[in-house]
Amino acid sequence: MFALSTPWWELPARAAMVYAVLLVLMRLSGKRTVGQFTPFDLLVVMLLSESVSAGLNGAEDSVTGGLLAAATLIGLNVLVATVTARHAWLQALAEGAPVLIGRDGRFFEPVLRRQHVPRRDVERALREADCDLKDMKYAFLEADGGISVLKASAGAVKQEGEGE
Repeated sequence: MFALSTPWWELPARAAMVYAVLLVLMRLSGKRTVGQFTPFDLLVVMLLSESVSAGLNGAEDSVTGGLLAAATLIGLNVLVATVTARHAWLQALAEGAPVLIGRDGRFFEPVLRRQHVPRRDVERALREADCDLKDMKYAFLEADGGISVLKASAGAVKQEGEGE
């Protein structure tokens, strides 16, 4: 139950490789993938977890092996969070930066398509900001996938999801 069937160092190495590849893949998949989970997105995450489990632990079935892999993943997550909190350029690389998706009452359709943002999500963000399209000064797709709207008249910012 506790005896490892593989060398102890192999599990952290596997966990680090899987973590790095998944981090890159999630980053490449776009902001809305991370920020707004649909039932389809949840299914993809569950299947992704299942698909990498064998690569994560190899043939290791022991409790010790599972805990070693889990500790490595948590440690890597803490390390990435610590490093990105101290270095803005690494945070921008790992998490991305806000993207301007609209200005002065118009949305940039090519940008919305490129960022995989449905028009209805932008319209919902306008409603939540209590902002008519003609009153919108700026709209941003934030790094976390939320949409921020800045009104031209009031100058107040409302983040999608606030006040729900």
